[in-house]
Amino acid sequence: MALLPDDNLSYDQLDTSDGVLTGCALGIAQTGTIVLDAGPGQGRRALTLLPDYHLCLIRDDQIVGTVPEAVARLRAVAAGPGRPITWISGPSATSDIELNRVEGVHGPRTLEVLVVVGNS
Repeated sequence: MALLPDDNLSYDQLDTSDGVLTGCALGIAQTGTIVLDAGPGQGRRALTLLPDYHLCLIRDDQIVGTVPEAVARLRAVAAGPGRPITWISGPSATSDIELNRVEGVHGPRTLEVLVVVGNS
């Protein structure tokens, strides 16, 4: 499979791709959350929502302990224009009027996160 810049891919191409590889803005240890802020190496939001598989790389220095620490680190990005912030903490879910819960409704069916330790 060829690696292509995601801005050249249509939604149909993204939907039928085997998977994507991205970086992230940060991770939260307490909740197991990864946060995407449309920064370098993350691609546009559709890139991480349409394919069935998402592999996310995170450096160990991008991991914070708690949600308040994450919010503090994201404050400057949130104040700027046009950069969506996406928090991923588990499979998406919904339920109907009868409260039948269905998981994996939106986003990838599989998310794997690799923590890269050190500078090399």
